[in-house]
Amino acid sequence: MNTGSDEPGEVAMAADDAKTDRATEEQEQGLGSRAPEFIKARRILHLSWQVGIFIVGLAVVVAGIIMLPLPGPGWVVIFGGMAIWATEFVWAQLVLRWTKRKVTEAAQRALDPKVRRRNIILTSIGLVIIGVIVGIYLWKFGLVMPWKIKNQ
Repeated sequence: MNTGSDEPGEVAMAADDAKTDRATEEQEQGLGSRAPEFIKARRILHLSWQVGIFIVGLAVVVAGIIMLPLPGPGWVVIFGGMAIWATEFVWAQLVLRWTKRKVTEAAQRALDPKVRRRNIILTSIGLVIIGVIVGIYLWKFGLVMPWKIKNQ
């Protein structure tokens, strides 16, 4: 295979460089407040900024929690609230990084051909079982429309 270089091991070094670039990029972003400098310079202003960010993030997270049983993108809104909190709070930044890492790992596992094949097989088996149960129910009780039910 031609890698565009005559030197052995250059491909492995490029992969290592990509990992270190991503790690240094995360370190450069750093943890902590991303408030403007004039806000950070004044303690009371910074504290009120953090309270405001917390309240806005809390409102968004609560709206996402309300959307979980109702129609709407509940989890997306919850993570949006976490992203708002992550602009100011280290704990939210760490939770968001952990969540991103876990979602990426799950997506990579889901794209694995063995896992996809297993999921397709399990889904097919589940649909067959549900079909058999519905068939037995219809065979035993029949299909009666609600408007044709006689008073008992």
